[in-house]
Amino acid sequence: MTELAAPDPLPKPKRDIAPILLPIAVALVMIPLIGSPSTWLTLTAASLAMGMMIFIMASGLTLVFGLMDVLNFGHGAFIAVGAYVATLVLAPFAASLQADSLWINLAALAPAALLSMAVSGALGLIVERVLILPVYGQHLKQILMTTGGLIVAEQTLYAVWGPQIIPTPLPTSLRGSFILGDVAIAKYRVLATLIGLAVFIAIQLVLNRTKLGLLIRAGVENREMVEALGYRIRRLFLGVFMTGSALAGLGGVMWALYREQVHASMSDDLTVLIFIVVIIGGLGSIGGCFIGAILVAMIANYGGFLVPKLALVSNILLMVAILMWRPRGLYAVTSR
Repeated sequence: MTELAAPDPLPKPKRDIAPILLPIAVALVMIPLIGSPSTWLTLTAASLAMGMMIFIMASGLTLVFGLMDVLNFGHGAFIAVGAYVATLVLAPFAASLQADSLWINLAALAPAALLSMAVSGALGLIVERVLILPVYGQHLKQILMTTGGLIVAEQTLYAVWGPQIIPTPLPTSLRGSFILGDVAIAKYRVLATLIGLAVFIAIQLVLNRTKLGLLIRAGVENREMVEALGYRIRRLFLGVFMTGSALAGLGGVMWALYREQVHASMSDDLTVLIFIVVIIGGLGSIGGCFIGAILVAMIANYGGFLVPKLALVSNILLMVAILMWRPRGLYAVTSR
């Protein structure tokens, strides 16, 4: 008897690095257009910080659509609620925020961020059970229900806090900039970049190195098969929705400190921006969402500096260009 030859190993799929190189290419192209290296570095650092904050807010939405096939137009409500909760928590810590110590300032910010995530996550639980559950698989009703939920949440914030803008000044140690030669990099932007990178790495580790992540990725690809294997996909849906809501709350806290103000309609412009990022990245793709957020921030900052009149439509033009290149986004995950 002849021994059967061992089968050749399955070929590994080629790694698609073109989207990864795109932000680098954009940054390099902008060097001669901007002219000043110090200005270019300052704008690039600002783009990274802004991109990280947008990614934190958008990552939950792209997972929710990829896994649950839910168009949540009320995602901005979690952002605003998270920001308002932070203002309540930070009020008693006014003395700690004014201390000229990074650790004391961070010790005051940490409970505000955690409680904002907890409240936003709890609100996500209510929204999923009350608004989303009855309309699974019905996109038009999802849009109507979640948009209505956003309006109710926004009007509730108006009723409780009024229409006035609430200032949220940065802690003392996070004001100002790091001066590196002719380059000025805002301290808070450095912190925002580090937090955004930490969130991205944490999500990637959960999705790629844990059983929970395996179930989530399997649910994105074929949720019927996951249910056939005996896993309760609805509980997984609920957990993902609450996590996405909590991340939106964290993003709301960071954006409020970035703008140094909070108001009830602060999520209106952000919601459009987040959907652009999700579409550019590819519905359901965390890696695509990460790259898309950086691209959107780069175009906003570079474009606002070079051609201010085009800044308002720069993100739309970017989305059109990306979709003409890749109609399903940078990294397509689902066929929807």
